[in-house]
Amino acid sequence: MKKALFSPIIAAFLTLLLLVIVPNGWIEGLIPTKQRVSQAATQLNPLMFQGKYIQTNMLQDPRYLPIYGSSELNRLDEFHPSNYFKENNIGFTPFLIGQGGSISLIHFLNFAEHIDGLKEKKLVFIVSPQWFQLQGADPSHFVPNYSSLQAYDLAFNKELDPNVKKMAMKRLLHMRPVRDDLMLSTLYNGEISNNPWEKRKAALVRPFAYMYKGVLGKKDLYYAWYGGKPHYPRQINPEVRNKSWSELKSEADRMGRRQSTNNPFLIIDSKYNKFKNRVRSYRGTNKGRSYGKSVEYYDFQLMLDVLKQADAKPLFVSIPVNGRWYDYIGFPKSGRTTYYKRIKQQIEAAGYPVADFSGHEYDPYFMKDTLHIGWKGWVYVDKAINDFYKADKGT
Repeated sequence: MKKALFSPIIAAFLTLLLLVIVPNGWIEGLIPTKQRVSQAATQLNPLMFQGKYIQTNMLQDPRYLPIYGSSELNRLDEFHPSNYFKENNIGFTPFLIGQGGSISLIHFLNFAEHIDGLKEKKLVFIVSPQWFQLQGADPSHFVPNYSSLQAYDLAFNKELDPNVKKMAMKRLLHMRPVRDDLMLSTLYNGEISNNPWEKRKAALVRPFAYMYKGVLGKKDLYYAWYGGKPHYPRQINPEVRNKSWSELKSEADRMGRRQSTNNPFLIIDSKYNKFKNRVRSYRGTNKGRSYGKSVEYYDFQLMLDVLKQADAKPLFVSIPVNGRWYDYIGFPKSGRTTYYKRIKQQIEAAGYPVADFSGHEYDPYFMKDTLHIGWKGWVYVDKAINDFYKADKGT
């Protein structure tokens, strides 16, 4: 009886041990790398965002232009960059990185992990106003996007500027997944503290943390080998092929008009139908709010500092909110314009270009819902990306 009980446990332990001790090179030899990177380009799989292998290989491939952002990346229509640049091949494939809640600290960890691969790499970064709450992101947004692998890699990162590294660790220690990880929090506290006891504790756990980091890295390799969730090609619409920007804007207007018919905010019907019965309860509920003051600006600066050190070449895209809706809920115009000005100044102070679309708050069909870009907004973004990509290519 005891033998029957313990045999599966022993078998599971031996299997796990075997998976851990297999050399990384053997696993990498089994991964169809080009296929996996191609699949991941539009898959929007958090396992890829939180990993290392797929993104490392993507950054080494000049065919890909990474586009970082959050939930707007999943607002797919025929004008979305992943469809537009598929149908109008100008020399690159967009590689989408981000989902709802992918805030500055999440992208910071990702950039820090890939700091060597970002040198001279062009990338696009879409900034969302709703990140800039007064207290920053809440745990419900941070936790699903947090990567233990990237957080442990930060502890052992010798390339990153030590001052930036320490400032980031102080911020990350406010986040529950880091604070509750005894081994990781010990490493971080040892890095930022002048207390000899904190440094001794960090030295004691460091070898174990390094081994655990190796296990996380191996897990990422197995994911890359397995391939994650099934890949469904995003076949949207070839109608955007070989059209002028004015033609695309007109088509986006027509599509927006067809799909936003039941509300004065020009929100897509399918989205509005989900909350139309509660619309009156939202009226005037955001009086006195502002995106102009937030801890997120501090986190955003950490991200800028990593990109600067990496010698990356980003284009930042500043998207607006739906002005009609924000007026209705009482969110002051000044609380929005302060944000638009501040984020633009912060980016330009780092020496980076900004495609600033803050003036399109009331542009019909620029936004698909209350705060996500869509239809005509994507046309403007596509043109900005197109111009950015071609800027130094003599075309």
